[in-house]
Amino acid sequence: MPTTNPVFAKRVFFWAGVYGLIVLLPQYFMEQRIGLDYPPAITHPEHFYGFIGLAVAWQLAFLAIARDPQRLRPVMLAAVVEKYSFAIPTAVLLFNERAPWALAPLAGIDATLGVLFLVAYWRCREAR
Repeated sequence: MPTTNPVFAKRVFFWAGVYGLIVLLPQYFMEQRIGLDYPPAITHPEHFYGFIGLAVAWQLAFLAIARDPQRLRPVMLAAVVEKYSFAIPTAVLLFNERAPWALAPLAGIDATLGVLFLVAYWRCREAR
């Protein structure tokens, strides 16, 4: 059974993975700076570094999906959840004045990537 062209999915997941690594990896060295810019200081560094580590692992998953989107198509739905698990709570926190508005663009990027991941999932379906 022929399948649709996965070029869109390859590009979306590749660039999402690259973007994510660029944004996340420097945070391993920013614990003190984040505490100064957005007080109070980080009081549970294990949560901070655990979050970054988990997010970095997802970026590697995005790069894997980019290599073989047809085979890893089911993982795309989990990738959508990964994007919205940041975007939605951040939006709620922003509107309740519990997070800095500097996070709004990052949440918007994740929401947009979530939509693009859904489009990639749909476009990689098997042709009928």
